[in-house]
Amino acid sequence: MKLKPQLRATARALRHRNFRLYFMGQTVSLVGTFMQRIAVGWLVYRLTDSAFLLGVVGFAGQIPIFVLAPLAGVLADRWNRHRLLILTQALAMIQAFVLSYLVLTGTVMIWHIIVLSLVLGVVSAFDIPVRQSFVIEMIEEKADLGNAIALNSSMVNAARLLGPSAAGLLIATVGEGVCFLINGFSYLAVIASLILMRLVSKNVGAQSSRAWHDLIEGLRYVYGFEPIRAIILLLALVSLFGMPYIVLMPVFAKDVLHGGPGALGFLMAGSGGGALAGALYLASRRGVLGLGKMIPIAAGIFAIGLLAFAFSRSFFLSLTMVTAVGFGQMVQLATSNTLLQTMVDDRQRGRVMGFYTLAFVGMAPVGSLLAGALASVIGAPWTLFIGGVACLVGAGVFARKLPQLREKARPIYVSKGILPGIPAEIE
Repeated sequence: MKLKPQLRATARALRHRNFRLYFMGQTVSLVGTFMQRIAVGWLVYRLTDSAFLLGVVGFAGQIPIFVLAPLAGVLADRWNRHRLLILTQALAMIQAFVLSYLVLTGTVMIWHIIVLSLVLGVVSAFDIPVRQSFVIEMIEEKADLGNAIALNSSMVNAARLLGPSAAGLLIATVGEGVCFLINGFSYLAVIASLILMRLVSKNVGAQSSRAWHDLIEGLRYVYGFEPIRAIILLLALVSLFGMPYIVLMPVFAKDVLHGGPGALGFLMAGSGGGALAGALYLASRRGVLGLGKMIPIAAGIFAIGLLAFAFSRSFFLSLTMVTAVGFGQMVQLATSNTLLQTMVDDRQRGRVMGFYTLAFVGMAPVGSLLAGALASVIGAPWTLFIGGVACLVGAGVFARKLPQLREKARPIYVSKGILPGIPAEIE
């Protein structure tokens, strides 16, 4: 009898019709997205047998986010986010169909993959900040915002669990092209969910100032408020030094653990399973109390798991460690998102989420390129070891500054009514 109220509390954001539509459509689409990510990595490594080119493809797919995400955040504050999302999803669908055609006809070359990865990166540079700042428009009650973010993370990581496993089986039986084709059709679900939404018309922001002025204003806002700055800087550090483990995963599956596409699928599914567990844990929480201290703890779990995974030669141990890595990554990411979304001034929301996207996605291309080059010289295990040490140091620095960050964040939460009383705090 006690379980049902707990389940209702965990899924309370699904009471909102628009978010419920988005949740269902995006779940289908994301399974296809993660299938494509695994298939691209395996296709590149099968065609080239090069860790460096894995890094190049990862770089091409993410460098546009590094360059364009802050500008996309400005547009998210100025333009209609709903229409922008429909456009970005349609463009991503076209990219998947083109890639599937090239692979299924046997005409694909490595430069095709690099160019198409670059195209998808440009689309994602606009899609991610807009999508992140759009969440609040689907939730009528702000008290459910944190739960919506956690459920969104749960959805992403359920897809991370299902997509790689399905991709591993499909690659082994019918090849990578089918994965890209399925991903193309999966976008229809999220596009339909966006079209079916009933949204209240909102003022999308003043258009009198120049976009460049708005960008500088957003940068000053992020840099000038220490709690937001610290959260974004730690995300950037983890993305730069830790997240390249995903790009190097085919190397570990094939050369370190002596497996095939099935092994790669299971490793990625393990990471997704850990991340799903972390997201569900956050969805079961009420409010923001205690979230601050979860950031360095989660980053520490991520780093330690990465260090152990780097030198594991047992598939079972590697699977266990990569699950811990996924858990730590997701708890840090979703907690950071929740705290940023609840602290930020509504007028600055798109720009802050643009810099958030720059930190957790945009820094990854530099890390991917660096990791690919470094792995070709010192090997993938030592490359991940160096990254794990850097993440562990970053978590320690954040933990040391946490009391100071609490003091500066507390008045914001009290003024917004999120923390009802004084002395309330983010512990």
